[in-house]
Amino acid sequence: MTSDVETVSTIAAKKAAGEDGLRYYLSYARSVLFTNNLIYLYTALCGTASLCGSLFDSQGRWQHGCARFWSWLILKTGGIRVSVEGLERVNPHETLIFCANHPSAMDIPILFVHLPVQFRFVAKRELFALPFLGWHLRRSGHIPVDRGRPREALKSFDQAAAKVQEGRSVVLFPEGSRSRTGELGPFKAGTFYLAIRAGVPVVPITLNGTRHVHKPDTLHVRSGQTEVIIHAPIPTAGLTVDDVDSLSARVREKILSRFAPSSG
Repeated sequence: MTSDVETVSTIAAKKAAGEDGLRYYLSYARSVLFTNNLIYLYTALCGTASLCGSLFDSQGRWQHGCARFWSWLILKTGGIRVSVEGLERVNPHETLIFCANHPSAMDIPILFVHLPVQFRFVAKRELFALPFLGWHLRRSGHIPVDRGRPREALKSFDQAAAKVQEGRSVVLFPEGSRSRTGELGPFKAGTFYLAIRAGVPVVPITLNGTRHVHKPDTLHVRSGQTEVIIHAPIPTAGLTVDDVDSLSARVREKILSRFAPSSG
């Protein structure tokens, strides 16, 4: 009797695994043949519209609108759902630095659609050399920084801080690049040096589920539920560069407090 039950259970498990595998490969095929090609199309069209509009809008509002529409198209096409918690903690009239974990390339469109403020990204300078993306970043007022050489990096963060002080809210990923493990990676000090030099509050953001809908280094965009958790702002007034490590630890603690590691 026990043997019969085990046999039935094993067969059921194998059947379920086979169905999951079939769904996975169908999803992968849909992504490669349909979703990714549409994303490339959206990027070309919205990038072109952004560049054309930048000739008439020096404030970047048109470009930000194009980026939000591009992002909305990607999320809808990919079937990516987003729940947001903590929007009431964001003052749309205040200059802020948003610091988020970075599990996936989908983090960028999710933040564009769901953060209720005009903002710019602080991104590595190499991205500004790419066709369409780089042109959009430069014409939209996004801020390049050097990461490889310490002297140039420090100078670029000082320049970025000056732009933040002019009233530009920015989004940074303190890990520096997407996590390849699903865990929260180490934070780079430059993010918090910038925050202290700019003297504006830091808003930690926890992103969950984005690695599931798009795992780094793959072409597979999957539908699914993601989560954005906006934590209370952390003031930087009165801090000095000696407080970089303690500010980094506070932001990391907030992000980790709601972080759900993912291996998928």
